Amino acid sequence: MSGCNFCSVLVTGANRGIGLELVKQILGQPKPPQKLFATCRDPQGSGAQELKKLASKHPNLVVLQLESTDEASIKAAAKEAETYLAGKGLTLLINNAGIMPPSTLESVTQDDMLSVYHTNVVGPMMITKAFLPMLIEAAKKTCGKGQGCGKPTIVNFSTIGSSIGNAPHMGTFPVIAYRCSKRALNMLTQCQALEYKDKGILCVAIHPGWVKTELGTDKAALEVEESVAGILRVLSHLSEEQNGRLVDWEGKIVPW
Repeated sequence: MSGCNFCSVLVTGANRGIGLELVKQILGQPKPPQKLFATCRDPQGSGAQELKKLASKHPNLVVLQLESTDEASIKAAAKEAETYLAGKGLTLLINNAGIMPPSTLESVTQDDMLSVYHTNVVGPMMITKAFLPMLIEAAKKTCGKGQGCGKPTIVNFSTIGSSIGNAPHMGTFPVIAYRCSKRALNMLTQCQALEYKDKGILCVAIHPGWVKTELGTDKAALEVEESVAGILRVLSHLSEEQNGRLVDWEGKIVPW
């Protein structure tokens, strides 16, 4: 995000994988945000220890409890963040939290599909809805000026597996519920872009690459540090051209 002035940032699913690496690299920027909110399901649990250590060293990092399938949890996190922001607004919302259970056309069940949609589509939708007033507030007094970089931005993490124009073979990416949910998330991103453009908010879906994380497994070709560095470069040059589009971690437009 070098060269881009996001005054406040919120990252969901921040206790591991891409989310945790985003927190680390955002904190390491030459001009880190005044407030960086990192959310996870259980901030007191063993899975959030590294996040808690970072918070103890960085006073601008705030760890919030947020369960993306629990509307009460979402609203509570938004209320707490709003207190910290004190009317300044939120300039970057990164919907990173998601699940990717294995499922094929033969094995997938109704419950599988609904569960994945609940987390990967309904979750980001409700989170964005809860934090939208803060994004609108930031748009009124944006810290960074200009048509692209610095505008309040919503980022939804998607995948090339959601692409119809360039869809990976099912044999290489056999996660039918995940792929369908991310396809729906792409449309959500497009709808948000259309709806929020006049409010001065950009919306983009990002494919982070096939990354070596718990979800991506160690078979993936891309290290998480490289993926996140690329994502932050994309965000630092974000413009109206990418609004409502699916782009990859290198900034290339992915066919819908």
